[in-house]
Amino acid sequence: MTERRTPLRLAGASLMAAPVVSRAQSGPWPNRPVRVVVPFATGGGTDITMRLLAPKLAEILGQPIVIENRPGGGSTVGTDFVAKSAPDGYTFVLATLSSTGIAASLYANLPYDPAKDLAAVAPTVFIPIALAITRHGWDVRTLPEFIAALKAKPGGYSYGSSGIGTTGHIASANFLRVVGARAEHVPYRGGGQSFTALVAGETQFTHDIPSLLRGFHEAGTARVLFTNQPERWRLLPEVPTAAELGLPDYKAYSWYGIFGPAGVPRPVVERFAAAIDQALADAAITARLEELNTPAMRGWDPERFARYVVEEVETWAPLVKASGARVE
Repeated sequence: MTERRTPLRLAGASLMAAPVVSRAQSGPWPNRPVRVVVPFATGGGTDITMRLLAPKLAEILGQPIVIENRPGGGSTVGTDFVAKSAPDGYTFVLATLSSTGIAASLYANLPYDPAKDLAAVAPTVFIPIALAITRHGWDVRTLPEFIAALKAKPGGYSYGSSGIGTTGHIASANFLRVVGARAEHVPYRGGGQSFTALVAGETQFTHDIPSLLRGFHEAGTARVLFTNQPERWRLLPEVPTAAELGLPDYKAYSWYGIFGPAGVPRPVVERFAAAIDQALADAAITARLEELNTPAMRGWDPERFARYVVEEVETWAPLVKASGARVE
């Protein structure tokens, strides 16, 4: 597997971190580059988010943030790598709902326990999910037409995702369960490949981040049928919400958060959590996140985030079971 590392170094003056001493080092933390694993391929939502935050985090902490993409296993490969890394405060992961709350129930033999083997640091952004359909050789325009097409050809259509067990996979599986239809799942190694397949008509639909689907919608190569958020997105005002279309209880969302391996010194966790919250408060980052339709999750301490992860495991267990998705 090819690893991609991108060091993001300081630009201009930096704010040095407050003294935090780890058991595995002498001197304040961090005193060398901090690695953050992104468990997906480049170009997806997690990658975009981490590359947006990394320069500001480097400025705040006074050390480069090295981003390392380790895709595979629906984000579990990179997450497991971090769970088994030394808890010295220099290896973290930008994990997601799919890596934690969903994976706990989806995988028969998940190699890590999201609540026990990962140290929750801080969430970063909340992710609404949208449903998009291909326009390649397909003149389906509305949700009722789409559902009718699926039911008219049970199992004859397919949907793509950025991997088995990802939020897009489970969102699509649950959508099919809710509307009483069947389709085949085609997992890819990232959102980019999934979008390419959708545009080419190799798959007929996908669930993913609205901001990533917007360009295809506006170009006419795909059609976003709805977004799953409280109100219509201002950049796609013509697209209704799931609730408007009669799906008020349909769950389709994600979130991204920073975790380290269990055992990371508590002062390091608290310092990194404070730096993440500070970065999310930056005006330029806030504006970009609003443009991406991925609001910042600010004001969380590590304890609250750890409790949230446990709650998400409990919330998604029955949904994963009902979807019929399972990885042995």
